[in-house]
Amino acid sequence: AALARSVAEAAAEAVASGGRFTLGLSGGSLVSLLARELPPALSALPGSDPSRWLVAFCDERLVPPEHPESTGGAYRVSAAPPGAPPVPTSPDQFGPVSP
Repeated sequence: AALARSVAEAAAEAVASGGRFTLGLSGGSLVSLLARELPPALSALPGSDPSRWLVAFCDERLVPPEHPESTGGAYRVSAAPPGAPPVPTSPDQFGPVSP
């Protein structure tokens, strides 16, 4: 929960200064951790505005997004479960890798 809270706080600060929040994510267990803990952290800080985020995957594999080894694909599938606050999911919010 502390990591998700730190991400939401940094996002709120970047957005409040009139900018975008840029986040580099690695894969593995971080995807499921953020999918679980980021929505509640964003609810607690409405100023974090996920629509102003740009997400890059630091260790993305060179596979199509639907491949099980794709960090970006795993994030998009697990982000924003039904009823959860929004997290970045728009394709223009992601720095793509072309396999």
